[in-house]
Parts: sequence; C-alpha cells; structure tokens
Amino acid sequence: MTDKYNIENLEGYSSSVPLVVEEVMDCLRRRWGVTYDLKLLVKGKRVYLQMMWRFLEQQSFPIDEETYKENLNQTLEIINRGGQSEFVRTWLRNVESKPRLGRAISLPLFMDERLGEFVL
Repeated sequence: MTDKYNIENLEGYSSSVPLVVEEVMDCLRRRWGVTYDLKLLVKGKRVYLQMMWRFLEQQSFPIDEETYKENLNQTLEIINRGGQSEFVRTWLRNVESKPRLGRAISLPLFMDERLGEFVL
C-alpha cells in the first residue's frame, strides 16, 4: 500500500537537502511512538522503500541501536544519491497507514541512472 504516493507524485520533489538518520528516527518516533525499520526492496527494475512492522524498541528486534543507525544510514545514502530525499521526507510526514504485523508499507521510488547505480 502506498497511500496515494506514487511515481507520478515525484515531480517537484527532487532535493539537494539530504535525509539524515536523526531526522528520520525523530519523524518516526513523533508519528508512531516507535522507530520502524526501513528497507529498500528491488523487484525487477522497480525499487521500493518499505517501512517494516518491526521496530527498534521491540524487545525481539534483532539488532542493536548502533547497527540500526548504520543500516538506516546506508538506506538513506541511496535515497539521497538518487535525488529522492524530499519525496521520501514528504511521504514519511504524511503517510496515513502504519505497518501491521507481517505487512510493510511500500513507497515506489523513481529509478533513474542515479538510483540504479547504487542499488544492486
């Protein structure tokens, strides 16, 4: 589910202001009270940012905070280099759904040469 955010909404969102780990973690905590895990998913020629149902504050979360921040930083680096930071920032601030157990929320990202170069 993408909550009315899709590739057509990407125009006008290109930004040189990069997303940073602290900003994203703060946004997640303010919106939902927890720090959801964010992952990139590549399906064919499509790339999706997925907000997973698991979160850092869960006792069963498989990694510590430092590793979480490192992983999030790698994800944000790809988003920033692909020129997607403002698109993702707006989505994080406005997405209406939240992940449910076993069901992530997905945001399709525009795949151009910049993003394709950083995603395997």
